[in-house]
Amino acid sequence: MITEFVITRGEQRKRLDIFLVHREPEVSRSRLQRLIQLGRIRVNNLMVKPSFQVKPGDRITLDTPKPGSVLVKGEVTQLDILHEDEAMLVINKPPGVVMHPTAGMWSGTILNGVLDYFQVTTQKGCSPGIVHRLDQDTSGVVVVAKNLDAHRSLAKQFAQHSITRQYQALVWNVPTSNDGVIHLAIGRDAHDSTRHSPDTTRPRTAITEYHMIKRWANVAAYLNLVPRTGRTHQLRVHLASHGLPILGDRWYGKGTTGEIADRAIPRMMLHARSLGFQHPNSGDYHEYTIECPPDMQALTQHLQQTLR
Repeated sequence: MITEFVITRGEQRKRLDIFLVHREPEVSRSRLQRLIQLGRIRVNNLMVKPSFQVKPGDRITLDTPKPGSVLVKGEVTQLDILHEDEAMLVINKPPGVVMHPTAGMWSGTILNGVLDYFQVTTQKGCSPGIVHRLDQDTSGVVVVAKNLDAHRSLAKQFAQHSITRQYQALVWNVPTSNDGVIHLAIGRDAHDSTRHSPDTTRPRTAITEYHMIKRWANVAAYLNLVPRTGRTHQLRVHLASHGLPILGDRWYGKGTTGEIADRAIPRMMLHARSLGFQHPNSGDYHEYTIECPPDMQALTQHLQQTLR
């Protein structure tokens, strides 16, 4: 059931969860907080925290389940935890899983799994925050903050580009050199707001370093990628713009030589192999690495066998 209303004067300067307790007395505060964290309660169509201070003019949208229904069930098995401490969780995200709930996809997400994990392990006081995101098809290392201080520390490092990240991708065609740097400003596409491209009215600096690990004739290549900036879809746009679309990328690979073959590839072959940063509490450098998943390894072996 979807309910929508606008905050009026006299209702401001209250936490969102407290405001909703008075507005929706039949729903417990803890349940409301869970709905907010899952994105089923939004302010101005944005995900916020339960502590968000409402103000006049704010539009609150509630997509509440039927009374007695289960918000998240059995999703803890999705989590492949690489590291956990009092400040954060480091997770190996599988391909095909989205980071947080969106319209029409309220379950089966990383955030759902984290919330369920905290509930099962009775970790009280944890307010998980997604610090960065990977596309649904992308696999690999993700860090989730357990509290606001950790979230601020990690988010600041991402904003300052002090995080070290390494990706691996299978691409169509072969780069002209084994190593290189792509300098190409990108932004929201001027003609299609769902895409990002160099054809934009608000270009932002974007830099990607690459190293070719392996090539198969002039058909495909296996690349190591280091993004020096963190723009939306940066790696996908940079590679496609240089004639190197990622295998299985049906969005940015349209109109390329590999488009027909991509139909037989189950997903985009991009993997976040490693992530390094300063620990939110100690300041010590931590780095976590995970090798690419079985489907990407199998496709690599297939290319090796057929395109020697």
